[in-house]
Amino acid sequence: MSHSTVPRSGTEAEATKKTRGVPGSRKRKPPAGKPPAGKPPAGKLSLRLRFKRDRVLLLMTLPAVLLVLLFNYVPILGNVVAFQEYDPYISDNGIVSILNSPWVGLENFQRIFEDSAFWNAVRNTLVLFFLQLVLFFPIPILLALLINSVIRPRVRAVAQAVLYLPHFFSWVLVIAVFQQLFGGAGILSQLLRQHGYDGLDLMSDPGTFPFLLTAQSVWKDAGWGIIVFLAALASVSPDLYEAAAMDGAGRRRRMWHVTLPALRPVIALLLVLRVGDALTVGFEQILLQRDAVGPGAAEVLDTFVWWNGVRNQDFGYAAAAGLVKGVVSLGLVLAANKVAHLMGEQGVYKK
Repeated sequence: MSHSTVPRSGTEAEATKKTRGVPGSRKRKPPAGKPPAGKPPAGKLSLRLRFKRDRVLLLMTLPAVLLVLLFNYVPILGNVVAFQEYDPYISDNGIVSILNSPWVGLENFQRIFEDSAFWNAVRNTLVLFFLQLVLFFPIPILLALLINSVIRPRVRAVAQAVLYLPHFFSWVLVIAVFQQLFGGAGILSQLLRQHGYDGLDLMSDPGTFPFLLTAQSVWKDAGWGIIVFLAALASVSPDLYEAAAMDGAGRRRRMWHVTLPALRPVIALLLVLRVGDALTVGFEQILLQRDAVGPGAAEVLDTFVWWNGVRNQDFGYAAAAGLVKGVVSLGLVLAANKVAHLMGEQGVYKK
């Protein structure tokens, strides 16, 4: 008879029954959902293991990270001149000039808030932002939906290439094209004079200047936005469209219930980024046309900083204006991202 079939003695059986009720006599299992002490949760690797697993990808991104640190984060330290009467001619070394420039505290910020030119630049910046948000932001979405509805791939590719081509044009070329169309000696003005009407010059009209800037941005950069939305549309499963068609949904209903929900995360992300970039409405584009319409209509925060810092050599004052712009832009990003979270979208970062 094997050892497993030998009956235990009465003493052993009684001892076993007694130890069943004694605390700690049996090995307790850890609570469900909680890992044992010293071990990471199930399915979650430790930081060391994740670093070992992704070391090749981290090495690939290291040059880009170094460039961002060098050209985006290190210059932030130069904002200290906003609290100084900075004089770059004290020394050939910029760091020595910063250390030897006199401190003025919040005097530069006080000058900014008392300067009517600064508030005029803020007003022009906000007007251009709202115009571009209402008129420019929806256009790439509509064009992407239109191109996606084209059945023939060749026609779709040609349309996408034609719309994307102006993105490679410089602002000098874009403004030259608009000057030939809407300038005082442009095609539209000459056509009106040939029919007995007075000519017009939209390129130097302060009243139409915000709409002119928006039209230039639409023509130049709408094709870039189309690519982003077409990439999002390409990830939508055709089974969803087939299921909606079998349920009797027409083209409009399929677009409303299938296409737009697929684009909503991308729209929310780009909208947050656009709001964060609200105070940057095109430095080069406006600077090239500033003299034609005057600073009253064309001065924005970027050109205000450039004019006072580079042209007038008032570096501390310009740095203070740029610092105010950066803080407000950060607040707009956080607020817009919070709204995206309330709408159920991820936004720039998760909760």
